[in-house]
Amino acid sequence: MVITRKKYQGVLNIVKFNWHQYVIVAVLILLFLSLSLFVSGFFHNLFIWGAILAFLATVVSLLVSYYVYDYSNLYELDFVEGLNQEKVLNISAGFDETSEILLKKFPHIQLTMADFYDPHVHTEVSIKRARLVYPSHKDTMSVNTDSFPFRNQYFDRSICIFSAHEIRNEEERIQFLREIKNVTNYETGQIIITEHLRDFANFLAFNVGFLHFYSLDSWKYCFREAGLELVQEKKINPFVSTFILRSNGTAN
Repeated sequence: MVITRKKYQGVLNIVKFNWHQYVIVAVLILLFLSLSLFVSGFFHNLFIWGAILAFLATVVSLLVSYYVYDYSNLYELDFVEGLNQEKVLNISAGFDETSEILLKKFPHIQLTMADFYDPHVHTEVSIKRARLVYPSHKDTMSVNTDSFPFRNQYFDRSICIFSAHEIRNEEERIQFLREIKNVTNYETGQIIITEHLRDFANFLAFNVGFLHFYSLDSWKYCFREAGLELVQEKKINPFVSTFILRSNGTAN
């Protein structure tokens, strides 16, 4: 588990966990450059520009990743506050970068760490690699997305940072949000979901990689279906949004 983040840790983790994607891009660039040697005119220029664009897209995505995960204050977690003395559920998906930060930032927090990662359902190879480098905390509980082993309304806050999008099935994602709602105090509780969005900023940053995220409308639909009310959307930076939610008072 990470307590103090190292320089370039975020962007290096991205390369480490997704190295196969960078190998594919490198092979594609070499292929374009090689093909450009055997043709002239339009196709020569096409292959050269294809190599240039692939290289630039990769550089831009790494620069944005550095900005988001290393340069910005994202992992200071300033968007969560007042957690001392509160019962807090922090939910991850195979890779928990925030629980140790929460414990350090709020020394009197009553923190429960939960992980819904199921290798048979959530098959992202990057998560498998992340777990090898950063094993789960010994006190982390394994939970199912459709059934949490906690008492109803037990937690004051429930937090889910960069993990809910790993649930690729929409119905499963809605049920997951319902479970979070059920275990969070209906009247005074708060649910915090932090995610990249499938929007123009993330398209410019990650090109086709932005398809791994979900749109604002998709999240709003899931929130409504789960019986959650969106209280506020905070932009942590141009590429990351935090949703502050609460129960809408209806039973599921």
